[in-house]
Amino acid sequence: MAKVPISVCIIAKNEEKYIEECLKRLKPYGMEIIVTDTGSTDRTKEIAEKYADRVYDFEWIDDFAAARNFCASKASYPWIWALDCDEYVSSINMKLLRICMQKAPRHCGVMRLKNLSYTDDGDTTYGSDDVIRFYNKHYYKYYYPIHEQICSVDESKIMDTVNGFIMPCEVIHHGYALNAEEMKVKQERNLNLLFKVIESGKADAYTYFQTGQSYLIMDKYDEAINYFEQGMKLGIDTNNVYVHIMITSLAKCYCFKKRYEDAINLLEEYGDRCKTAKYVYTQAAINLEAGNTLKALMYYIKTTAMPDTDTLGENLMHCYEHIINIYEAMGNQEMADLFQAKFAACKKEKERVLSS
Repeated sequence: MAKVPISVCIIAKNEEKYIEECLKRLKPYGMEIIVTDTGSTDRTKEIAEKYADRVYDFEWIDDFAAARNFCASKASYPWIWALDCDEYVSSINMKLLRICMQKAPRHCGVMRLKNLSYTDDGDTTYGSDDVIRFYNKHYYKYYYPIHEQICSVDESKIMDTVNGFIMPCEVIHHGYALNAEEMKVKQERNLNLLFKVIESGKADAYTYFQTGQSYLIMDKYDEAINYFEQGMKLGIDTNNVYVHIMITSLAKCYCFKKRYEDAINLLEEYGDRCKTAKYVYTQAAINLEAGNTLKALMYYIKTTAMPDTDTLGENLMHCYEHIINIYEAMGNQEMADLFQAKFAACKKEKERVLSS
């Protein structure tokens, strides 16, 4: 048995590119490792068997939630940490994590995931997302066949807000570091599964949100706007983090279509309910694009004062960069210099993350 009462549950298919590094980094922490293979034709299972405590097969049925729940059902412990093969754990404070488990047994762990990706110029960049990945399977399980979410096992409470704590760990996600063709294939796969849900008549606001996200990633802004707007019509509950993202994504699409007033008005409408660094940063970026330089400066400075600025990833560096550029354009070098040290610190953090 593992020394730590946590089961890391991983589903995999044709992941020989990533899975060894993922499992190799997990092994020293003494947690149980369960891998469920959903039909690999490469060396994924062979590699998994070198590191995992157990490896199972699951016949793929176009349902990520079903695969994850199957994997969790094979775990020896109630506490489940769901990881993907392309997510590499670089550090865990195991003592603090166990304290969180003891003090909040009905809470879930929020993993602050650092996503590597490519810019249009081919440079590597990174962002940050908070995702619920750590849970007690007595109280929670996965729902939704694509972009699966952890919700209460009580199906009447699926849409209830999940209480959580930030996991004391750092995880680097390599799966977004794809070229344009690879990303297109991935999003087309996601859309096929999302359309199945929509055609079944069971689609909710979250399904329409994720459909819009896929189209946004593919730069198909008209289609993205259509699905985001449908998601908005089905209900806005800003207690759900995905709703914040849906609002900012819709605003970005409006901006790409030069509908600046629509974008700004949308963000202002929900601004008092969406008080996050990412939301305010989007307000800054869109106002700058629309030519509202002073208003953009105000929002950029406000972003740097938000309590969750570490969720911005590399955009925090860009935030300071814009502040410096605006002040320099105004001829106020003294104010620009005040932000130089913070910009340099963010640049150094980017270099550290990309080398992890």
